[in-house]
Amino acid sequence: MIMQPKKPNGPTRLLIIDDEENIRRTTAVALEAIGYETASVENRTAALKQLESGQFDLAFLDLKLNGESGLDLLPELLKIDPSLDVVVFTAYASIETAVEAMRRGAVDYLPKPFTPDQIRQVVGRIVENRLLRERVAELESRLASDAPTTDLSTSEPAMQKVLDLAFKAAATPATLLLLGESGTGKTVLARAIHANSPQKENAFVTVSCPSLSRELLESELFGHAKGAFTGAVADKLGKVARAEGGTLFLDEIGELPPEVQPKLLRLLQEKEYERVGETKTRRASVRVIAATNRNLEKAVQENRFREDLYYRLNVVAIPLPPLRERVGDLIRIAENYLHFFSRQCGKPIKGFSREASQALRQYPWPGNLRELRNVIERAVILAASDELDLPDLPEKLSQTSKPAAEGVQVGATVSLDQLESEHIARVVRRTATMEEAAAVLGIDPATLYRKRKKMSLP
Repeated sequence: MIMQPKKPNGPTRLLIIDDEENIRRTTAVALEAIGYETASVENRTAALKQLESGQFDLAFLDLKLNGESGLDLLPELLKIDPSLDVVVFTAYASIETAVEAMRRGAVDYLPKPFTPDQIRQVVGRIVENRLLRERVAELESRLASDAPTTDLSTSEPAMQKVLDLAFKAAATPATLLLLGESGTGKTVLARAIHANSPQKENAFVTVSCPSLSRELLESELFGHAKGAFTGAVADKLGKVARAEGGTLFLDEIGELPPEVQPKLLRLLQEKEYERVGETKTRRASVRVIAATNRNLEKAVQENRFREDLYYRLNVVAIPLPPLRERVGDLIRIAENYLHFFSRQCGKPIKGFSREASQALRQYPWPGNLRELRNVIERAVILAASDELDLPDLPEKLSQTSKPAAEGVQVGATVSLDQLESEHIARVVRRTATMEEAAAVLGIDPATLYRKRKKMSLP
C-alpha cells in the first residue's frame, strides 16, 4: 500500500530536469495528480533560469542531460537555493554515482525505470522531512526568544471559562477572534489553541497587521510574483501559503488596512487568494485565528472595518480578562517569571517578601502580563538578596503598597455594602490566593468571585 504524502506548509513546487520528454511528462502527471505544482526543463541552462526566476522546494535531476553532467549541475542548483531538495535519477545506476550524488548534496537517489508509486513515495518522504525541519526551526526560534514557559492553569473562574471555550473551539475548524487588552496573552493562547487542534502537526504562522505598509502587508500575506513591484526580484510565497494545513494567526487585526480587508474576506469565505502581480487563483487550507485590542464593533460603525469581514472573523469570540481581574493567578505567574529570570541571571532567588507580594497584588497592571514580566525581570537583575523585596520593585509599585490615607472605616457613616466591599478588597490584597481570601472571609471561592464581580472589585 502506497502512503500518500502529507501536504507541506505551503504548496510544494517541483522542478523536473530530464532530457527525455516522456520522463518529464509522466513524472509531472504522477505528481500533479496528488496536488503538487511542477515545471519541466530539458537542460542545464533552462534549469538555472527556472530556479533563478521562481521558488522550488524539490528538483528531480537526471545525471545525463544530452551530454551535460547532472552531477556538475547539482552544486549549481544548490548554490542558487541551498534549501532545495534534489533527487537524482538515472538509467546508469551504480553505488559510486549514488555516493557521489549524495556527497554533492542530493537527498535521495532513484534508478530508472521507476513507477509513479515510487516517485510519490520519494516525494512523500521528502515532504515529511521538510515538515519536520520546519517544526524544529519553529521550536528553536521559540527557544531562542528566551521566553518563560507558558502556564495556562488558573484559579480564576472567569479565566477558566475562557480556557474551556478556547480548547473546545480548538478541535473545530472555526475561525476564532481573541479579544483583550494589549499584553493579556492573546498570542500565547493562540499558540495553545493550535497545539490542541487537528492542525498541530503543521505550521503556526504569525502576521502582525500593524507592522507593515499596506503594499508590504499584502505581499507578506499572499506573496507576490516576480516584477510585481520595485524590488520584487523573484516569486515569493506569502504567509498564507506557508501556513497551508496549519494555523494563520493575524495579530492586531483591527489595524488591517481597508484595501486588504476584502482580500482577507475572500480567503475566509472561498479559501481562495491571488499573489500580488498575478492573476492565477490559488486555493488555501488554513485555520485563521485573529486577535485585537480594539473595539471592532465600533470600528464597523465608524466605517473603518468591513462589517462582513467582522462577522466572518467573529465566529467564536474569546475575550481574555486583564491581569487586574486575575488576582488569584497573579502571584503564581509572577513566581514563574521569577524562577525563569533567576535561572537566566544565575541568581538563587527563592521568592517574594510579604511586602513585595502585597505591592504586586495591589498594582492595577495596565500593561498586563507583558508589564509583569518586565517588572520581574528588572527586579531580579537589581535584587541584592535571595528574596525580592519592595525596594527591588519600580517606585510606582511601592507607592501602591502604602496604606491609603482614606478609606471606609468601621463606625463611619457608610452602608453595610460599602463596609463589606472595603473589607473584601483589603483581604484579597493581603492574601496570596483567592482560596486563602475566601477562607479568611469564611465563604467559598465561588461566592467570593460573585461578590467581587457584583462590587466591581479588582
